[in-house]
Amino acid sequence: MKSQKITVAGGGVLGTQIGLMCAYAGKDVTFWLRSESSIGRTQPKIERYSNLMLEDLAKAKALVGSPMGAFVYPKGLIRDWKSATAESIDALIETAKKNFAEHVHIELDLAKAVADADIVIESMTENPEAKIGMYNALKDVMPEKTLLFTNSSTMLPSTFQSYTGRPEKYCAVHFANTIWKNNTAEIMGHAGTSEETFKAAVAFADEINMIPLELHKEQPGYILNSMLVPFLSAAQALWANGVADVPTIDKTWELATGAPAGPFKILDIVGLETAYNINQMKPDAQVEGSLTNRLGKLLKEKIDKGETGVNAGKGFYDYTK
Repeated sequence: MKSQKITVAGGGVLGTQIGLMCAYAGKDVTFWLRSESSIGRTQPKIERYSNLMLEDLAKAKALVGSPMGAFVYPKGLIRDWKSATAESIDALIETAKKNFAEHVHIELDLAKAVADADIVIESMTENPEAKIGMYNALKDVMPEKTLLFTNSSTMLPSTFQSYTGRPEKYCAVHFANTIWKNNTAEIMGHAGTSEETFKAAVAFADEINMIPLELHKEQPGYILNSMLVPFLSAAQALWANGVADVPTIDKTWELATGAPAGPFKILDIVGLETAYNINQMKPDAQVEGSLTNRLGKLLKEKIDKGETGVNAGKGFYDYTK
């Protein structure tokens, strides 16, 4: 049976994208947010990402019939590129507008937000205390039927399963940024995750046009971030040690590999708060003078100035120009 009612706990970069992708696929989505001020931060993200999705659909019409189309079309938005036409894409645009208008809700009352949810997706900040607090609040208000997924980028579900009140119905489903184009869903259970829950997570990913990527055992960072985090850490170390400035580091990577974005442009997309939280979990983060400690201070300095990445208009780069 398909899961039709989805609650996303958190309105950050990925949480917003996950909810919108669910709505795009026709599911009813509720964002649970902590406060009125959270609405003020999340509503612009909802508008921005829904507009970007619609824009990418519109741009895809020009790719129909092009040999390059199959490589660059928004894979999460168009399920079958081979049969896509300008007319079929126009139909997708109209359906998307309708679904975004009718199937996206915001709720501050947690019990109301999850009252009839088939799936709750925890998308809180990469902070263990924040996640534990969320699970403690959720376990007494979620219906018995509800599956609980975490979108944690780096932490293991086994770390939190005892706090959920439903370890057998709990697993990790991790999405890459710009979910509507980079349509991956890494699915990772813990020792107590039931087979039914794991299969339901795989099915859910497919229902929202993701490619399910099944992990056979727990791995911090899953597959993607096990490769990406060391890469971003190496770039940040070059910066923190004064080896080269940010534009030079990015340019080096882009020129040498043909990549469309260097590590600091990627960090701006991910968000500097996420980068900071990951950095602060390292054992030597509080060791004065260590590389991790110095990097944490540099990131915190930018965060305190409001330079948290693309969504703030400025991170390592200025996006207001």
